[in-house]
Order: sequence, then C-alpha cells, then structure tokens
Amino acid sequence: MREYKNRYGDVFTFTKDENHDILWEGNFEYCRVGMPNDYTRAYNAYCEDMGNLLTSEEFKIAVHKYDNIKNEYVLSNKYTMMVDCLRDEIDMVDPSGGPYLSRGMSLDSLGFKGYKVKDFKRIETGYKIMTDKCPMCHLAGGIHKMGCETRKVTILL
Repeated sequence: MREYKNRYGDVFTFTKDENHDILWEGNFEYCRVGMPNDYTRAYNAYCEDMGNLLTSEEFKIAVHKYDNIKNEYVLSNKYTMMVDCLRDEIDMVDPSGGPYLSRGMSLDSLGFKGYKVKDFKRIETGYKIMTDKCPMCHLAGGIHKMGCETRKVTILL
C-alpha cells in the first residue's frame, strides 16, 4: 500500500490487488471526473451532409477547430453540439488538491513502476484503477510470467 498526501492534507491510499489493478481510496467529496467524447452521432450527421470527405479520425480533430476571426467553428456548430460523452466510462479523476490521474498515465510517481492507467471504475470507497496488462500472461507493469510468449530475450555474443 502507498499513501499520497495532497496539498490540502487529504490522504489517499493506493493498494495493488490480486489482479494487478490498484484500489484508490480517500476523500473524493470535491472531485472532477472526465468522460471520453463519443463522436458517432456527429460524424454520421457530417457524412450524411457532406459525404466521407474526412475520416472519422480527421473529423475528431476538425470538429473542435475554431476560427477566432469569424467567431465560429470551422466545420459547423451543428456537429460540435452533436458530440456526446460516454457517460458510463471514466477517463480522468482529479480530486481537489490532487493527484490528477487520467487514462494512459504512468503510475511510477505513486510507486507502481511500469504501471499505466487503462480505465477507472467507481467503487464505494473511491476508484479502482484498471491497469494495462500483458495480453498473454495478464500481468501489469511490464512484468511477464516465465512462460509468456511476449517476454523479450537479449542474447549477448
């Protein structure tokens, strides 16, 4: 178990469980939570109106471009307003005073070397941080079982 004391003196604990995920517990009374964007509805409307001029990945960037001279979105405010959020997914948690954690971040600074945030799940006492794991042996932190096919071997000659 690791402890983190934020700038307001709140103490958060981080405990690795048997599945190599991390239980993040503490005071989340004042906390921001982020949810990823869902571009499906906006992109489908764009394709109906304009055809497939942009790929979905290009659209995800273009829909947020803003023209400061014209004071309007480059594509159309119509599409921007259609961007939804995936309300049942959490990709960022930021309790007041810290620590800020988001999807893809390293957990090295919290004492979990090689661990990266894959997802968050709300639990009664805080959040369960799901970590990136090897697809073959299901261990986190870049660690592999001896028989894992993904282990890298260096041969010195």
